[in-house]
Formats: sequence, C-alpha cells, structure tokens
Amino acid sequence: MVSQEERTFSAEIDRERRVKRRFRIDQEVRYKMLYGQRIAETGVGRTMNISSGGVWFSTENLLTSGMPVELSMNWPVLLNDSCPMKLMIYGCVVRSNEKGAAVTIERYEFRTQGSRAFQSAVVAPLDLRLV
Repeated sequence: MVSQEERTFSAEIDRERRVKRRFRIDQEVRYKMLYGQRIAETGVGRTMNISSGGVWFSTENLLTSGMPVELSMNWPVLLNDSCPMKLMIYGCVVRSNEKGAAVTIERYEFRTQGSRAFQSAVVAPLDLRLV
C-alpha cells in the first residue's frame, strides 16, 4: 500500500518536467519580437528565473507563442572583477500569460561593455576640457 506522503512526492516529481536547474536571477530584460528581419514588438520586463535551456520573465504584453525573440540583460557578475557584460539570448516564445513569458534558449552570447576602469578614465577632468 502506498502512503499519502509517497503519492504527494510522486505527484511533485511528475509535475516538475524540467531537467535543467533553474536559477532565480532578478534583472531588467529588454526583448524584441522578431518577424523575419523586422522587429515586430519591443518591451521591457524582469527575469524571474533562468536555466541553460530557457528564461521566464515578466512582460508588458502577452507574447505570441512560436515567435522568435531576442533578449538582452546585464549580467550580474563582472568579467575579471572590472568589465560589465551583457547576455544576449536568441530563442523562441513557448508560453505567455499575464504573469510573463517563457522562452527557450536556442543560442546565447556574452558581450563585454568596456571595463569600469576604462569608462571612468575616459572622462577628462574639468580643468582639461575645452570650453
């Protein structure tokens, strides 16, 4: 005879079909819905969780399932403790509701945004600027 506890545990395992570990990362994300080479819609949301296979994020509007999408977000960790990075994700919307959208990751890349030391060094002191 199977106990209630064993049935509950089994039901939880059956509901969780994800194989990849999901990480709770709360970052602003910008998205572009693509229609061929044209941008059909743009928006801003917040990531709720991310894995190597997909992203769940809030959206301003419902997104069309099956549509290609490009996401960009600032990565929360600096490269070599000094260089900010941006994560670019290219994928497809698999689900969307009033809470947000799920996107599968087909391809991704990290882009550097210049080191903070370099960015602060570029600004010339007030006395050296030409008026």
